[in-house]
Amino acid sequence: VEVIEVIYTCVHVDLSRIQLTLEPDRPSLRVQLSHTAHLRCCFSATRGAVETTWFISIQTVNGTSAPQGVDQRDNHVTVDGGNLTAAGVMCHTLILREARLNDSGLYQCFLNHSALQHSVYTHGTFLQVYRPMVKILDISESTKNSILTAEAMLLMVAVLLHGTMMLCKKKRVKEEEENIYEGLNLEECCSTYDQIQRSLVQGPYQDVGNMIMEEEEIQLEKP
Repeated sequence: VEVIEVIYTCVHVDLSRIQLTLEPDRPSLRVQLSHTAHLRCCFSATRGAVETTWFISIQTVNGTSAPQGVDQRDNHVTVDGGNLTAAGVMCHTLILREARLNDSGLYQCFLNHSALQHSVYTHGTFLQVYRPMVKILDISESTKNSILTAEAMLLMVAVLLHGTMMLCKKKRVKEEEENIYEGLNLEECCSTYDQIQRSLVQGPYQDVGNMIMEEEEIQLEKP
């Protein structure tokens, strides 16, 4: 007689728990003032509907921030009921129409379910609402190109004028130096120089001779 021993194993599975997987969120979003902003959070859950609430965290002056619920009663705020994709991912979208500067902040979805051990925040998206720069002169690109071309031409003309003036000045100085040398008569300069040299050399001897002649004349005049 063959005896077959059968062992029964009991495995306890906690069906009250839910497995929640967060999908990557867009890290940041920049929206121009008075434009529409679309924010989305996505996740997947093993079973049941997850309660989703949008929260915003605004950084205070002292550097701290605390999440607070988005006021869905505001007319420029719209929250959809969630869309389930083919891959089984649930996505919720928050729409801010005519975004304002104080709408800037970190937007997160707060996920809550009775089977969750702890409530979960999604990664979140930081929204930055910026004011566009006001153009002082609203001109077209072709006009800008024409202005830049004109500035380049003026700069080139200024450089050429400055260089021409410097060349003319240098040429004028050179001509003046040549005129100075042309006005001098080298023969007269040499003769004058020779006369000065002869007077310096012969001057003392001529003075002695003159003194002797004067003394003789004086002696001849005596009786």
